[in-house]
Amino acid sequence: MSATASTSILDDASVAPLKTEFMQTQRALGFTQKEVQQFLDTAKYDQGVIDAMTKPWEAKPWHQYYPIFLTEKRLEAGIAFWEKHKATVSRAAKEFDVDPEIIIAIIGIETFYGGYMGNYPVVDALYTLGFYYPPRATFFRKELSNLQTLIKDEQLDINNLKGSYAGAMGFGQFIPSSYRHYAVDFDHDGRRDLLNNPVDAIGSVANYFHQHGWQPGAPVVLPLSVDNKLASQLNVWTGEKLTYTAADILTPSVALAEAIDIDVSQLALVIKLEQENNTEYWMGLNNFYVITRYNRSPLYAMAVYQFSQKLKNAAYL
Repeated sequence: MSATASTSILDDASVAPLKTEFMQTQRALGFTQKEVQQFLDTAKYDQGVIDAMTKPWEAKPWHQYYPIFLTEKRLEAGIAFWEKHKATVSRAAKEFDVDPEIIIAIIGIETFYGGYMGNYPVVDALYTLGFYYPPRATFFRKELSNLQTLIKDEQLDINNLKGSYAGAMGFGQFIPSSYRHYAVDFDHDGRRDLLNNPVDAIGSVANYFHQHGWQPGAPVVLPLSVDNKLASQLNVWTGEKLTYTAADILTPSVALAEAIDIDVSQLALVIKLEQENNTEYWMGLNNFYVITRYNRSPLYAMAVYQFSQKLKNAAYL
């Protein structure tokens, strides 16, 4: 999740109206004033959250970013996780029409298969960003609101709820709104447990991709051959909704690096990857865009895709 540096709102006079508004929002959802106050009283400001938000890994150039994730150690862990949960992954892939390797890749990139789910108290992270991080405070206050509902509905222990600096939690690092809307009880034990149960996590990641329009077996991203003189004229994707089609992107000067038949009427985007000695351009299609619904960084989406292909190739060895 990317962010830009900003000035924090640190004075009580600025924060007080936001807390009053939050109180009103939660009371409208059925919480009592005492319940909301107790919820807020459990949270504290964490400067480390602000520091992490303003220095995201996605700000690195591609040649420094991908080696963090595309490692032999992560690949070996992914193969082992896939083998251990083979039946569950196959069931999730079939039920939700999602390629199995993308499910395994997401959990591997996000938490190294549950090995690192984050050490930030989730309530502190969302409280800090919701009240003290102006660029996205509104978004994170909504997540803080969702957190209180999630804790009530899923009977979670707020004091032991740890996650990322952005308030994401569990094997697949779901933020509270995603947990509420996309988590599934995939082992049918009566709980949607993304924190301790890899079976629920596998089903929930698959459901997330299904709900966002993943097309099984469809291409994700294709390398482009670009005339260097015209590269500066390319409309490189910066996170906006897709409006260009493949036909808009492909020209005599911008072609697919490998000739294959594709539907040029489909929506597409251009990705720019900075290598150490050159720049690569790729065309992302629907499935690439779906990965960015999980994390809007094109670098993240490319790392997930490339890792998924390594997993797929290893699975068929």
